[in-house]
Amino acid sequence: MKFFSFPLTHLLMAFLLSLFGASIATAEHAEDLDYIVAVVNDDIIMHSELEAEVRSIMARLEDKGTPLPPRDVVEKQVLEKLISTRLQLQAAKRAGIRVDDATLNRALRRIAKRNRMTLGQLRDTLEREGMDYKRFRENTRRQILLARLRNQAVINKINVTDTEVANLLKKQKDGGGGHSAVHLRHILIAVPEGASPEEVERKRKEAEQLVAELQRGADFAQLALMHSDSRQALNGGDLGWLKMSQVPTLFVEQVQKMKPGDISGPVRSASGFHIIKVEGFKGPPKAIVTQTHARHILIKTNDLVSDEDARTRLEQLRERILAGDDFAELARSHSDDAGSAIRGGDLGWVNPGDVVPAFERQMKALQPGEISEPFRTRFGWHIVQVLGRRTRDNTEQALKSKAKQAIRERKAEEATQLWLRRLRDEAYVEIRSPELQAQ
Repeated sequence: MKFFSFPLTHLLMAFLLSLFGASIATAEHAEDLDYIVAVVNDDIIMHSELEAEVRSIMARLEDKGTPLPPRDVVEKQVLEKLISTRLQLQAAKRAGIRVDDATLNRALRRIAKRNRMTLGQLRDTLEREGMDYKRFRENTRRQILLARLRNQAVINKINVTDTEVANLLKKQKDGGGGHSAVHLRHILIAVPEGASPEEVERKRKEAEQLVAELQRGADFAQLALMHSDSRQALNGGDLGWLKMSQVPTLFVEQVQKMKPGDISGPVRSASGFHIIKVEGFKGPPKAIVTQTHARHILIKTNDLVSDEDARTRLEQLRERILAGDDFAELARSHSDDAGSAIRGGDLGWVNPGDVVPAFERQMKALQPGEISEPFRTRFGWHIVQVLGRRTRDNTEQALKSKAKQAIRERKAEEATQLWLRRLRDEAYVEIRSPELQAQ
């Protein structure tokens, strides 16, 4: 634990608030003043912030028709979430991670585009619904910041081997009842690092008691809201639909033996005791894709070759091809893509997603035999010719790609949980609110 370094201005503010609060506490109709509910290293969380978040969560639960848990339970969960966010923002600051306005604006434009709006229309819509656009911008900036931090601290350190992919595919083939996805709920009863045997046993009994209640018919979402220490607690422990390859390693064997409605646990891990419920399964889909056989010529730009130079060279090469020159010979002589140039520019059969979006858009717009006009991607300038198209069952390759991604996501989730726990354990956190201390 590190020494507590609290800014003088914050101490003065807290002191003045306490004096001012004391002076008016006896007033018959005095309004409640804001106050500090938690100290997180050299930062603070105010009661007003906690209250705003609690009201938002309660309203969301009510809209979903979820039975509302006691308010103090929600307050505890929300406070832990706010503490975790503070710790991550502090870690991002220490790491020098920033999100400039240009990056933020690009992200906002993507959000607007996904909702079929312009940025102005998005702003107007948010304001009509009573949401402050400036606050929405800063919340978006914060989410990008936290994502970058997680990438730097966790995701970029994850490696997935071919052996892991092969083993996972074998497990999926041998087990899992032929299912491709499962809908899971989860409760975590956390065990602090370095906990005594007595505390571990107390946590085990708490988890076993919850399992017994669930088996007697208790509502899983309600118990998750009230007791779970996982990041999904406020969503009733709902992990959503996971591909079978995304199921955390700890639960794989149990899930393969379970049926919809089954409860399993408690299962011990480094984080604590876990309880899971299977809500449902989905069957395996086939991956039928349209492949494109294409070849291209690439001219890269550099200090000596400008965009205009590259475009002009490709226009000339295109004219020669249309006049009867051989595409493959020109690709071997002129293309800067060394890998395909020796094959006459041939890229083979290309699956959707194999090439960058700008290149894929050009291919899709062409009929077999047609040659594109010069266009730019991040690799340089291209012309591309479509030689043919075919429909293929790409299930095996798709399963490999999905398995690799799922293993990465699973490792990321497990590593993120441990990383967040380490941040919490190494931080100075003081709960100031007597009500929350008692929980």
